[in-house]
Amino acid sequence: MEMVLDVYKRLFDSRFPVVCMDESPKQLIGETKTPILASPGQPAKYDYEYKRCGVCNIFMACEPLAGKRMVKITETRTKRDWAYFLEDIAAQYKSAEKITLVMDNLNTHTPGSLYETFPPDKAKALWNRFEFVYTPKHGSWLNMAEIELNVLTRQCLSRRIDTIEDVRNEVDAWQEFRNNKNAKVNWQFTAEDARIKLSRLYPTLEA
Repeated sequence: MEMVLDVYKRLFDSRFPVVCMDESPKQLIGETKTPILASPGQPAKYDYEYKRCGVCNIFMACEPLAGKRMVKITETRTKRDWAYFLEDIAAQYKSAEKITLVMDNLNTHTPGSLYETFPPDKAKALWNRFEFVYTPKHGSWLNMAEIELNVLTRQCLSRRIDTIEDVRNEVDAWQEFRNNKNAKVNWQFTAEDARIKLSRLYPTLEA
C-alpha cells in the first residue's frame, strides 16, 4: 500500500508518466418491450423485464496528473486482450522513457501474458517500457483507474445497452468529452494518513 502511495506523490513528468489501469465487465442488456418516451409532465417509462445479450469488458487506463484517459471495449478479458491493451498504452506514450503502471494483481496482469501474445523480442521490448506497481490484495481502492471506471459508469453506462457496438460508441464519446475537460483526480491520501486511519493493518510492536 505504501509503495503505491509513494508513487502517487511523484510530480508530473512526461518522460515518466504514472498511469493507472483497471478493467471491469459490462453486462449487455436489451429491452423486451419498447420504452415509453418522456412527455411533458411524464418521465420515460421502462418495463422491469429485460433480456441478457452477453457481456463485454472495459479496459481503463488513466493518467491522473495529466487528466487523460483511454478506454477500450473488448469481447473478452483474456491475457491476450490485456497484452494488446498494454501495446495501446505504450503507443500513447511513445516519447516516455518508462511508464509506471499501477494495477491490481489479476492473474492476467503479468509479463507472461506478453510472451503468450507476442514474439519474445517484442514482448521483452514492451515489458521494458513499463514499471509494474501492483495494488495489494483487497486494496483495489488504491487504484485511481477505479475512480474513472465509476465516473464512466455513472455518467455513461448506468442504463440498458444491448450491443457492444453501442457501448463502444457511447464510451468513445465520453472519453473525448472527459479528455477535453482535462478532468484530473486530486488524490490526497498519503502513507502518513494510512498509518493513522488504517493502523489496524500495521503490526503491533512490543516495547
